[in-house]
Amino acid sequence: MGSDQGFTTISSSPSSTTIYPVILSGGAGTRLWPASHAACPKQFMPLVSDRSMLQETIARTYDAPGFKRPLIVSSAAHGALVQQQLVAAGHGASAILLEPEGRNTAPAIAIAAAWIAARDPSAMMLVMPSDHVIADVAAFRTAIASAMPAAQAGRLVTFGIQPHYPETGYGYIAKGEPLELGVGLHAVAEFVEKPPLAQAQAYLADGRHYWNGGIFLFGAGVLLDELARHVPGVRDAAVAAMADAAVDGDFLLPEREAFCASPNVSIDVAVMEKTDRAAVIPVDMGWSDVGSWNALWAVRGQDGDGNAIKGDAVSVDGAGNLIYVDGGPPVATLGLRDSVVVSTAQGVLVMPRTRSQDVRAVVDSMKARGFLS
Repeated sequence: MGSDQGFTTISSSPSSTTIYPVILSGGAGTRLWPASHAACPKQFMPLVSDRSMLQETIARTYDAPGFKRPLIVSSAAHGALVQQQLVAAGHGASAILLEPEGRNTAPAIAIAAAWIAARDPSAMMLVMPSDHVIADVAAFRTAIASAMPAAQAGRLVTFGIQPHYPETGYGYIAKGEPLELGVGLHAVAEFVEKPPLAQAQAYLADGRHYWNGGIFLFGAGVLLDELARHVPGVRDAAVAAMADAAVDGDFLLPEREAFCASPNVSIDVAVMEKTDRAAVIPVDMGWSDVGSWNALWAVRGQDGDGNAIKGDAVSVDGAGNLIYVDGGPPVATLGLRDSVVVSTAQGVLVMPRTRSQDVRAVVDSMKARGFLS
């Protein structure tokens, strides 16, 4: 993982602007079953380093100049896990907001924006998923600094991830005209949902398209204004839910009825695809959403035969395998090629690496047979 040293100072003229990291930690990580499961999704697991993915995400901006303590948005079921991981890492939080139920990313970001705007209407919010890998943290911080002038000018900035292969499982962002607000900033020409292979290959070749990593920088007040313009139901539900939020120890609980009245919609569909204020800053920072076992194989260290092994496992005459043992019985493979073997207390998974995107179907089948709750 990237070093936590050498923070890029985030400042503006004539005065600095506060940034709240807003970390979204409500995902279930089904495609990484059986290691990731409902009681402990992937963001709470040390899949890539000795820290969990949530802890890695927090560390990217923790104690950096200009940044407040993170604001973490999670589910009611995972509040204790969030708290435990903060304590284990020696980190504090500005607040931990627990959604009464999942309503997608727009409501989650909206309640964070309402909390921030009530305290500092001019503050920025850096929205980050909790379960992504960023290998080059210095490049990420540089991109944040480059994006600040546009965000301060009222733009909603998304970070366009430099693609390195024609991925069909990601959304794409096409850059438009350059903006005179900072180095590398462009207006957004369009957002594209997961494309077919031929289209993804064309995007890789044209140099105008970037992966959509779901990372954003914008003013809390600006975001609320844009929600009011495009999906007022999300904005109104968030403001009402936070106005009547309850405090439960270290947690802030948005009022259930108001929150659940919000439309269930992503931030891309709700705002980013509709607003005329969208901007993109390209960045090449060794990013992965670790959305499958094949993606984890790609980002973990490998031996000379391309095997990535974690835990009590032996590979004899094998190549290109991911063998992951965490809480399950030891694993030995013989002559295995390009496969995934996962051994945990929750279950055992064996498959070709090329079928990594199909794990959700396995989980559904296991549930149908009563093997999983």
